[in-house]
Amino acid sequence: MSVIGVIGAGVMGVGVAQNLAQTGHDVVLVDKEEGILREALATIARNTRMSRLMGGPALDSDEVLSRISTSVGVAGAAKAAVVIENVTENWDVKREVYEALDAECHPDTVFVVNTSAIPITKVAAVTRRPGKVIGVHFMNPVPAKPAVELIPGFHTSPETVQRTRDLLQAMGKKAVDVKDSCGFVSNRVLMLTVNEAAYLVHEGVADAASVDEVFRSCFGHPMGPLETADLIGVDTILYSVEVLYEHYADSKYRPCPLLKQMTDAGLHGRKSGRGFYTYATAG
Repeated sequence: MSVIGVIGAGVMGVGVAQNLAQTGHDVVLVDKEEGILREALATIARNTRMSRLMGGPALDSDEVLSRISTSVGVAGAAKAAVVIENVTENWDVKREVYEALDAECHPDTVFVVNTSAIPITKVAAVTRRPGKVIGVHFMNPVPAKPAVELIPGFHTSPETVQRTRDLLQAMGKKAVDVKDSCGFVSNRVLMLTVNEAAYLVHEGVADAASVDEVFRSCFGHPMGPLETADLIGVDTILYSVEVLYEHYADSKYRPCPLLKQMTDAGLHGRKSGRGFYTYATAG
């Protein structure tokens, strides 16, 4: 494939861009500010240097970075054969991005929606290429996770599914087929768990460390739900739960007030340096 566009240089976009570059793909990483892009490249440089120490493959940081160019604005992805979008889980933001991409990109460009919960058919409807829009739910940290959810929308063509499956295989990912449903499989379950764990802290039933210890020690989970929230991003958790609540109109998805307060306070987890836990440095 020719160059692949990666839209959004936050936690997920950085992971997707690194995974693509370290598996031999040329990438243009796009965001709205030059400073965000500089920080993203610094994060990729750090992650690739530390890969072997963190249990991953030994990587040549300079070689990986040589495959990644950057651009301010979606016009930088105009010539990409595939665009993987990773912006925040906010429908108004995503809609604006896809309207801009649809105007800039070639009609044959495939749009891959990396979303935690937003239905793929809803995204495809704001473009003039619904057959070339498909969902891929990458997990964090992207380079370390072996599987993704692959979600065709209502109009997604078989050709688009196959092109995306081939790309994922080249990235070292196992594609698990899931039908287009808000939250898909992983987040229909995970977001409920994290939201309820936040309620336990909010109600004073247990502190975050105790909640997570139950899941690690009693159930054998490598991370508890609130550690997971900090890894994903508390703000991302909140936005995903809000999408589920709005879509299903079911009270079981009612967002915990603590998630709202933490998001407003900037306590977004590892990426901000503080969430349910405090970290030595942001990121």
